Amino acid sequence: MTLALELAFWLAVGLLLYAQFGYPLLLLALARLRRSGAVSPPVPAEQPPSVSLIVSAYNEQAVVAAKVANALALDHPRERLEVIVCCDGCTDRTAELARDAGADLVLELPRGGKVRAQDAGVARAGGELLAFSDANAFWEPDALRALLAPFADRRVGYVCGQVRFVGSGGTNQEGLYWRYEMALRELESRLASVTAGNGAIYATRASSYIEVDAVMGHDLCFPFNMVKRGWRAVYAPGARATERMVPTIEGEFARKRRMMSHAWPIVVRGGMLSPRGYGPLYALMIVSHRLLRYASPLLHLVVLAASVALAARSPVYLGALLSQVALLAAAALGGRIRARPLLLARYYVLTTAALAAGLWDWLRRGTPAGWEPAEGTR
Repeated sequence: MTLALELAFWLAVGLLLYAQFGYPLLLLALARLRRSGAVSPPVPAEQPPSVSLIVSAYNEQAVVAAKVANALALDHPRERLEVIVCCDGCTDRTAELARDAGADLVLELPRGGKVRAQDAGVARAGGELLAFSDANAFWEPDALRALLAPFADRRVGYVCGQVRFVGSGGTNQEGLYWRYEMALRELESRLASVTAGNGAIYATRASSYIEVDAVMGHDLCFPFNMVKRGWRAVYAPGARATERMVPTIEGEFARKRRMMSHAWPIVVRGGMLSPRGYGPLYALMIVSHRLLRYASPLLHLVVLAASVALAARSPVYLGALLSQVALLAAAALGGRIRARPLLLARYYVLTTAALAAGLWDWLRRGTPAGWEPAEGTR
């Protein structure tokens, strides 16, 4: 029994350390070994491609006019840009304000969720390329040009850009984590394909667009499905957007919990677990960046349980137990004291717990297709 506990402890510790630190180091090493395999800069097309920019919105009257104005100000020929706002059962003035702001097409749809609103926009889109954004995400003037550039490579079916969070005066520490995530995404893109995107700024070819289950968001579902269909899914760091951050760690927990209630169906029944269509390197990326990350609450529980059982047998296990107690205590204090180390501890504990809470929500009551804007992000 003792041997089994020790094996479980060291295996769980090893997997946690690999997922957080070993995997980035592995990507860095592989990137240095494969410099010659980097994608060459694409050759610009003689004529800019036609693009439909699709914004799905649910009661976004506070930001939709500014979003349409932001889209129309992008550095792309106006005659080659179509702005479509898909109102998902809006009960406010979103549709009216989007039309007044100059959107080319405003669809007033019954409430069906973000994915079905996007599908409706795609069905009416005329562009050869399809770009997508959230109503509260504002793109830099050259963002669309940078986002579309990788499509000069015919192997590319999906491109995501970079989101920068603003309004960081609260307690949320998401900005630090997101910079880490973007660094991983850039390495994955250089080596093979990204394992996830984001809803604020991304694009696909009209021919590569996939209709997925209404509860399975594009952010996680599109990249690996593109790879399975023979496309590359890449990251364009020059395509930059800004979005207001959820102001508090507790709000970030709620946001991630909701996101994970949509992510777990993709993991369990959406095809991510099937290696069919993956190359060896991309399969390793999926396991390392997605599956181990999502399994981290379970791995932490294994480490905690084994530490409790083995603490009296060795100073190593006692030290591990005390370290975990210290982390939890720091996270608890972070709810009262706004000190950066305590806030980071609280952020890590709550966002890790959100992975498990999202799974619990999905198993207990399923996942609704509709969504509500995160508090404080408009």
